Amino acid sequence: MKTDDGGSRLPRWVAAVIGVVAGAVALGVAQLVAGLTNASASPVIAVGGALVDQTPAALKEWAIRTFGSNDKVVLITGIVVVLALIAAGLGVLSRRRIGYGMTGLLVFGLVGAGAAATRPDSGPFDILPSLIGVGAGSWALSLLFRRVERNDWDDLPEEYPVADATPAVTTGAEPEARPAGEGDSGRSEPIARPAEMPPVMRAGDDLYTFDRRRLLTGVVVGVGVAGVAGFGGNLLASSRDVDVARRTVAKTLPRPTVPAKPIPAGADLRIRGLSPFVTPNRDFYRVDTALVVPSVDPADWTLKIHGLVDKPVELTFDDLLKRPLMEADVTLTCVSNDVGGPYVGNARWLGARLADVLRDVGIRPEADMLLSVSQDGFTCGTPVDVVMDGRDALLAVAMNGEVLPAAHGFPVRQVVPGLYGYVSATKWITEIKATRFDQDEAYWTPRGWAPMGPIKTESRIDVPRGGDSIPSGPTTIAGVAWAQHKGISAVEVQIDGGEWREAKLAEVNGPDTWRQWSIEVHLPPGRRVIAVRATDASGYTQTPNYAPPAPDGASGHHAIEIQVD
Repeated sequence: MKTDDGGSRLPRWVAAVIGVVAGAVALGVAQLVAGLTNASASPVIAVGGALVDQTPAALKEWAIRTFGSNDKVVLITGIVVVLALIAAGLGVLSRRRIGYGMTGLLVFGLVGAGAAATRPDSGPFDILPSLIGVGAGSWALSLLFRRVERNDWDDLPEEYPVADATPAVTTGAEPEARPAGEGDSGRSEPIARPAEMPPVMRAGDDLYTFDRRRLLTGVVVGVGVAGVAGFGGNLLASSRDVDVARRTVAKTLPRPTVPAKPIPAGADLRIRGLSPFVTPNRDFYRVDTALVVPSVDPADWTLKIHGLVDKPVELTFDDLLKRPLMEADVTLTCVSNDVGGPYVGNARWLGARLADVLRDVGIRPEADMLLSVSQDGFTCGTPVDVVMDGRDALLAVAMNGEVLPAAHGFPVRQVVPGLYGYVSATKWITEIKATRFDQDEAYWTPRGWAPMGPIKTESRIDVPRGGDSIPSGPTTIAGVAWAQHKGISAVEVQIDGGEWREAKLAEVNGPDTWRQWSIEVHLPPGRRVIAVRATDASGYTQTPNYAPPAPDGASGHHAIEIQVD
């Protein structure tokens, strides 16, 4: 079913469907190959990672604020949708010439291969998923077009087989004679043959028909191949994940040489809806640049410490576990957390003191920054003086009594109280370079964020929630406040712009954690606005002036509006 210039006359929607199926086959096969080589080399993940790196800071902040911890899912979904639209377009383009569609697939395969090859953790085989996937997609595109375009000989009656469609007698040739035999006249007579039919016989709407059954079966098979390949790739990747390694480490994890102080009985007010003092691992926020959680085998893990040090060293995981380990309760906060936001959590960490490690390697006086590197290439710049001032800065290996979850940095991450995560909390850490702020930049600094990020004193209302409708009368208002490494000394609540009333504070076992607070008030019916502010141990009280998260953390009073019935 071709046009006069050799193109296909398939309906555009059929060609678009073929293009989408071919694209799905390409991605599925690419995922399968990535499962065999490196999950991060999947073209969707590689391109997504490159987009994350190139996205302006303001857009990233908007994505985090809008989609929360689902921002990576939204990004990957968006990439897949865009690729599907492009694949549909390539399918339509293939109506003119199949080579156009194949060329388009090749271009996008090269983009995926290039993105995979330039990722910080790329390996020599990371281009293979994209290239092999393109080959599979091109094959599927060609096969589906040939399959769906109805065979012109299919409409001929059985007495006209393809082999007999050529003329029986050519110009100037004698007809084939039948030999004389018993019962015939002795004359040779030509063998009777049916009249030749034209190879193409279609009229009216039949000119533009196609084989719908073959289209359906082709789509089903193509989608099946894509699904099985993609599932197989995910299965292969997951089979190499860190669960087995985590279970092995859990059996041999040393007990702390320096246990943390017991959590006071009054640290958790146990008010329904109030964030617990210790955030469960499954609920702990996650903000990072890794679209796929890195799978790091502790048997292969090393931490290279170099730069402005006297004795560069490369520590293994066993080396780290042989060091004295200590516990510390530390609240982490993301700099992207807006006023009243959810990107803050408290946990009990177990690890080696980072300051002791740096003293052992002989960090030089001129060094003022620790440039740490993650397995996925993320870099983080931490002030040296903060790490060395006596606070519980750790190379952590456990969280809330269990081996670090993969999503939170297994096998080793950095934890430094008092600093926002983007300058302190490197997950999957593999390298620390002692350097200077005037010589090196970390990942977020050229993207619009301050090079240093001390955490600002903040407070949040958890109970009631903004927009709630509650009955009039006695009401409990509660929340959390934090000023890591300074501590919270007071929290005050304001109703409808009136006087500030001091709230009751829960107990804490140190200055590096958040602190629960609550207050009992009587609320009359109507729309009510509740605001909160905190004062830290240095005497600083939160400013009412709002500032957005960029460049160095949000500030302002958290306020909610509720309906009192």
